[in-house]
Amino acid sequence: MYDSEYYEKTGKCTRADEGVVFNGTGNVAGNWTYNATGSYSNQSMPANYTPAGGVAPMEPNPVYHPLSDFDYQSLTLALYHEYIELDLFNWGLTAFSQQEFQQAGINEDYQHLIRFMAQQEIGHAELISNMLGPSAPKACTYNFNFTSVGEYLTFAQHLTKWSESGVYGFLAHMNSGAAATLLLQSISTEARQEMSLRQLGGMFPYPVWFETGIPQSFAWSLIAPYIVSCPANNSRVAWQNFPKLSIVSPNFVSNASNGSYPRFQNGTYMYPAAVSTNRTSMTVPGQSVSFIWETPGHGVGPNSSYVTTTSASQPRYAAWISQLNVTYTPLNMTGNSSGVAMHPSAYVFPNATQQVVNGTAFVVLVDEAIPLTPYNLSIINEHVVAGPAVYSSD
Repeated sequence: MYDSEYYEKTGKCTRADEGVVFNGTGNVAGNWTYNATGSYSNQSMPANYTPAGGVAPMEPNPVYHPLSDFDYQSLTLALYHEYIELDLFNWGLTAFSQQEFQQAGINEDYQHLIRFMAQQEIGHAELISNMLGPSAPKACTYNFNFTSVGEYLTFAQHLTKWSESGVYGFLAHMNSGAAATLLLQSISTEARQEMSLRQLGGMFPYPVWFETGIPQSFAWSLIAPYIVSCPANNSRVAWQNFPKLSIVSPNFVSNASNGSYPRFQNGTYMYPAAVSTNRTSMTVPGQSVSFIWETPGHGVGPNSSYVTTTSASQPRYAAWISQLNVTYTPLNMTGNSSGVAMHPSAYVFPNATQQVVNGTAFVVLVDEAIPLTPYNLSIINEHVVAGPAVYSSD
């Protein structure tokens, strides 16, 4: 039950919504079968200086290939993201003139950095294609309609963020640990790209303590609207497409929208590209956030061949997914497909200084506020009414 007094103090709907407190031991120590004391047995070591345990750390013939449908579809999703990033980086470098880049503070050296990001995507796509084998999907055609360098950089940063987060969400669940290892080495590069794109947009490079993981269906719902068509022999993607969720207010303005560096409504100046910028947050805890969303049944993705669906009932909460946490705030309906929720005021750890919602976060509307942690976040899919939307806090 929603407790208004408790929400005012903590930013959470109910005490049950707190979930697991990540304090180094968790709250389920009684269920652990391993006695974590720091002592170990030399006799049980599989090799010299190698403590017992782990998942096949001494495997002589690792298989860098999907070992299940889950693996195949997860790698396919990652490959779709590598393809669109490759296309996007190159598209922007040709879509805008040198004058437009210079006006936005993006000089030739910064443009070369974007060009190298595109080259990285060639390697990432080849890696995943090799792991998938001959049936690996091929690149598609995409729709980018950005009219300024600022819009382009903002979308590139968001795209690399949800691509990165999408892999974090499934990596530990893959049956093929060998394939997961290679994918981790790829997605770690993606994280560097996302940080660099934040710097090119004049934002603080990494305003979080932990990077966010999201379910595959979140990532697929975000990327599918930008795919126009794909080769006919590409196999169908298994993940769900949720109805679209849009943030009406506050408006998130890109720093590099033009060369004059306009101000936000509160008078704070926008900033050019920089290694780091100590700037005012674009949003604050307690701020009202207005949403509109679509009903299910819309065609999306290549040739509109996928249809948005939901298994949830009426939306009751906004679920803010950021860092280690899922934080719920009540949704107040303002129409059949519109509503308002509060930006939560909650912290990653008790008595910490790090707000849960920092940097680029994700928000979905749900019918129930259930306690979740990063490892079992996919359970939320059954409760999603619409989303995710990308929420730019800093």
